[in-house]
Amino acid sequence: MAADPGVALAHRPTTWGVMRSRTVGTRREPVPEVVVVPGLAVADYLQPALCTLGAWTRASLVELPGFSGSGEPPHPLDVAQFADAGVQWLDGSGLDQVVLAGHSSGTQVAARVAVRRPGVVRALVLASPTMDPRFRSTRRILLAWRRNHPHELPSLDEQHVSDRQRAGLGRVRHALKVHLADALEDVVPQVPVPVLVLHGDQDRLCTEAWARELAGLAPDGRFCTVPGAHSFVWTTPDAWSGPIERLARELP
Repeated sequence: MAADPGVALAHRPTTWGVMRSRTVGTRREPVPEVVVVPGLAVADYLQPALCTLGAWTRASLVELPGFSGSGEPPHPLDVAQFADAGVQWLDGSGLDQVVLAGHSSGTQVAARVAVRRPGVVRALVLASPTMDPRFRSTRRILLAWRRNHPHELPSLDEQHVSDRQRAGLGRVRHALKVHLADALEDVVPQVPVPVLVLHGDQDRLCTEAWARELAGLAPDGRFCTVPGAHSFVWTTPDAWSGPIERLARELP
């Protein structure tokens, strides 16, 4: 994606590699800022959806080590290590209260960060959460991806090209493997802040039953349906802005 003059880029070192972030918007007290964790090996596709959040607060998209514009990790990372990188990024950000939002596999990373930093993370958003237990093998998740793919815009694949080329097939395969091995349903009950689960009504990678189950597992869980498939954030970038803003403004 071409550079946007309204997007501020920054790079922050962590034990697991330098992390690049993109920030838009302006902080509006008392509304917390939003920090977004992208899906598997890609980030550019989330910039339009990030900008919709920037209409009412300051919002940052953080890119995990080894992907998009971030630096090289010391070795291929697992979900807990990606989350530790996220914790280090948050600790170095100077932010005192945020709504942390993950999309797709980014939900698995975001949930672990929320458990570790509840003083800063005031609420957690799980948008199109993975990995649905019904598809928790390489074969099943690829079949689910094929069922979902016709419901996405053709431009989504074009948007992912540069990010996937940078990552390389080996790193993408490793990331898929470690996320398949990670059980989000074991982490969500430990999240001590409000959890909002967003489910696209045409999503074939995350079933409605799974999304509702996650909301039920959270001590303070909410569920919301939005239009679109798994990557509704690309098809309809503003679909998540309203639900996230309402959540942010309701926080004490």
